[in-house]
Amino acid sequence: MLIAGVVGLVASGTLTVEKIQLLLNPYYVPSCNLNPILSCGSVMKTPQASVLGFPNPLIGIAAFSVVTVTGLLAVTKVRLPQWYWVGMTLGTLAGAGFVHWLIFQSLYRIGALCPYCMVVWVVTVSLLVVVASIAFGPTDATRGNVVAREIHHWRWSIATLWFTAVFLMIVARFWDYWSTLI
Repeated sequence: MLIAGVVGLVASGTLTVEKIQLLLNPYYVPSCNLNPILSCGSVMKTPQASVLGFPNPLIGIAAFSVVTVTGLLAVTKVRLPQWYWVGMTLGTLAGAGFVHWLIFQSLYRIGALCPYCMVVWVVTVSLLVVVASIAFGPTDATRGNVVAREIHHWRWSIATLWFTAVFLMIVARFWDYWSTLI
């Protein structure tokens, strides 16, 4: 959790700085503009980049700060109550829902991918797997729950399938561009 929190916080912070630079200078070229497809600048200029009226990365800064602190508490062996982990799971699930909406927007509406955003996508889904496995994983209370046990057992396989599905959607959506590079 700590590593995911720090990675997400760095990606969100970098996106925020890039967005501020773009607001100050409309000719600014963000560091993550790599080619026509991998282009943060193209994504940052869309309405989807500020869904609530402010840049989306600010949500990431707040959320990943909580994740980082939780990761620090976990590393120092502070036991957090079950309700905390359930709440963290619900918050992460909301974040994952938002990420999936952004994935759809990037692929099928905007037509460009933001590399830092993709880092946030991976971190968010990875966090959902970890946090949900802590909140609903095998404990004395769930030992008899077959569904909880199986989901916990297959959690990384499920995440790998998700990463593969998103990767294949990216390849398929931008195949015309990728095929010119081969």
